[in-house]
Amino acid sequence: MTQTATRTSRLARGVFYPAAGIILLFVLIAVVAPEAMTNAMGWLQAEVIGVFGWYYVLIVAAFVVFAIWMGLSRFGDIVLGPDDEEPEFRLPVWFSMLFATGMGIGLVYFGVAEPLSHFESPKPGVTGDDPFLAQAAIGQTYLHWGIHAWAIYVVAGLALAYAIHRKGRPVSIRWALEPLFGDRVKGRLGDVIDVVAIIGTVFGVATSLGFGVLQVSNGLEFLGWVDDASMALKIGLIAAITAVAALSVASGLSKGIKWLSNGNMVLAGVVLGAVFVLGPTLFLLREWVQSFGYYFSNVIRLTFDTLAFRGDEGLAWESSWTIFYWGWWISWAPFVGVFIARISRGRTVREFVLGTLAVPMAVTTIWFSVFGGAGLNQEMAEPGSMLDPATGEVNTDTAMFQLFDTLPGGGAWLSVAAIILVIVFFVTSSDSGSFVVDMLANGGDPNPPLWSRLFWAILEGLVAAALLLAGGLTALQTAAILIALPFSLVLIGMGASVVKELSAEHRAIVRAERRAARAELTEHVTEKVATTLAGRWENVLPPAPGALRLRVPRRRPREGPGAPPGDGAAGSGASQNPSGPDSSG
Repeated sequence: MTQTATRTSRLARGVFYPAAGIILLFVLIAVVAPEAMTNAMGWLQAEVIGVFGWYYVLIVAAFVVFAIWMGLSRFGDIVLGPDDEEPEFRLPVWFSMLFATGMGIGLVYFGVAEPLSHFESPKPGVTGDDPFLAQAAIGQTYLHWGIHAWAIYVVAGLALAYAIHRKGRPVSIRWALEPLFGDRVKGRLGDVIDVVAIIGTVFGVATSLGFGVLQVSNGLEFLGWVDDASMALKIGLIAAITAVAALSVASGLSKGIKWLSNGNMVLAGVVLGAVFVLGPTLFLLREWVQSFGYYFSNVIRLTFDTLAFRGDEGLAWESSWTIFYWGWWISWAPFVGVFIARISRGRTVREFVLGTLAVPMAVTTIWFSVFGGAGLNQEMAEPGSMLDPATGEVNTDTAMFQLFDTLPGGGAWLSVAAIILVIVFFVTSSDSGSFVVDMLANGGDPNPPLWSRLFWAILEGLVAAALLLAGGLTALQTAAILIALPFSLVLIGMGASVVKELSAEHRAIVRAERRAARAELTEHVTEKVATTLAGRWENVLPPAPGALRLRVPRRRPREGPGAPPGDGAAGSGASQNPSGPDSSG
């Protein structure tokens, strides 16, 4: 135990320096040669999507099947920790922490904008009247934000939670692959795995920060608080938000991250409730029920739709939406997986899967039904009211603020609340991501040093700034897709590892239960047979020496002339007078 603690408290040089070096090199190139980086990112996006788009669709579908199977399987009662372990965090706190970490800024950024975008520029091949297009838009949004995203997190989180809490391994991605690679995870192979996880986490969090800064800066311009959402303003916002995140990450998991997660969920609930009450309430209720049914009746078709017969148009749409989301969720998987594993000690496999899969899925659909449904209802009632006046298209950066302007009495204060929500969502994601990355860079130490936590928080801000300089939204999308490619292989290995481990443990449990049942049955049968034999044969078998003698009643002697010899008086007399007849006379 002492050796393990000493090893995990040291900086993992083979992980920290390569990961930090690669990320800093990217930032340097983006700052020195932004145009060259933009061209490179565009070329990589086209090549990766063209070659591997089908792979992303297939692998994410497989993760959904895996997650559902884990939740319903015979492994569901296995505890992620000692058998008698109680959950570390209460259910509401646990849920708010994993939800704020797992989605965050994206919900606010795309809540109104994505359904509107699918409505105004439908997916290739989707045609019909406005009600049909609106329904298809909500269904497509559910696909991108629903069960598929959380299934990816289940794969990573379950493998890590089992390795960390059940097997007692350090908090590190490599140990989730120990069942496949054995002691090799302690060497260079394990270092490579953790380096890939760190790079994916940093770029995934930076992508979210980029979206948040775009929305906040354009929101400030929309409200008239600034004249221009310039690059200088965006970089300044990144610096300010990163500073707040650094302060939060310095306070640790049980203070800053916990308080921010809980507070942010309350604020998100207030904004959601305000839009629901001030907007078309009855319509939103009907729309949520209908859209839920539409999603589940079409989810298989939507999952496997790669737009193969739509040529370049279909490929471009897929790369901008579905494949981008799958890449984004996979790039977040190491960060979210480690974090939800870290906070899920004491929960069963079934609780973990249902909590991570079903509950956030339900909340996410409610969110998009309220915000997206309200935006669609407004656009259908007053065509053009939710579009950018300058371009006549949906402006993803300002769509939410435009919706707030249409609500009675909701414009200014809801916009301010949304800006605060975006900032706090990023701070939550950033400090959680920094905490996770630092654990990986310190060999799995659950309480890494403060200086390195601050280093990673600052580095995430630098990467976000570099991505904006390298092409803005396109660069953010490309980074997410590219980082997901190598880590998807790690996720496949994690799924195989956890199945192997759970199967072995379940077989051991079954064997132990069978041995116990046989022992109990043998004891029961032995006791029953012994009792039965004792009852039937105690008058026949002679008692063992020293055993308790049984009283056997004697037959009364027969009297009279018909008594047999040796019976009656003679027998009795012989018994009473051992001297015999001769002794009397």
